Amino acid sequence: MASSGTEHDAMRARLVDVAQAIVEERGGAGLTLSELAARAGISQANLSRYFETREDLMEAIADYWFHPMVEIMEDVLASDLPPRRKMYEFFARRFVVMRRKWEADPVKLQTYIEVGNDYFEQVRSYIDLADHYLGEIIGEAMSDGAFSGLEVDETISLVNQMCAPYCALNTMTTFMERLSEDKLARIVDAVFDGLSAQDRGARSLTGLRAA
Repeated sequence: MASSGTEHDAMRARLVDVAQAIVEERGGAGLTLSELAARAGISQANLSRYFETREDLMEAIADYWFHPMVEIMEDVLASDLPPRRKMYEFFARRFVVMRRKWEADPVKLQTYIEVGNDYFEQVRSYIDLADHYLGEIIGEAMSDGAFSGLEVDETISLVNQMCAPYCALNTMTTFMERLSEDKLARIVDAVFDGLSAQDRGARSLTGLRAA
């Protein structure tokens, strides 16, 4: 008799848990389908019913890892907060979650970051989704007159560069001890108060030479 969808989903979730335990013990290179099958006590043929390739497994791990972040972003987007506060919450809430993971076990967090770097195609969709949601916040802000003269895509790129320590995990872990919600709030205020297409003089000086 065929397994129900609920049983199938429960088994997939169990396999993801086992896979994560292997990653945490051995790193991403130590996770193979044969090792997962052995650790889970099933045959590789049975495992293929849930994950046909290692990439499928890594995508499931990425789903598990990023699901809480997606929920945070969607909660912020659905709120009635003004755009400036939305942008702060958009970065701050996810940063707090990552800081807690770093405080609990920085080595484990770094292991997952390295796995994500190795399987970037499996996490790309979440980066694109975050940019999409950030674009919605920026669009709301533009309706209120912010970011004069800039296009949405250009503003997304600029904001991400300015807030990189609070969203790019490799940068975040490097500077974690220097980061705080108060500093992030000042950055977001600077973004809203100053970011536009207007030339305010930074490029107006002549005679500067590259080193």
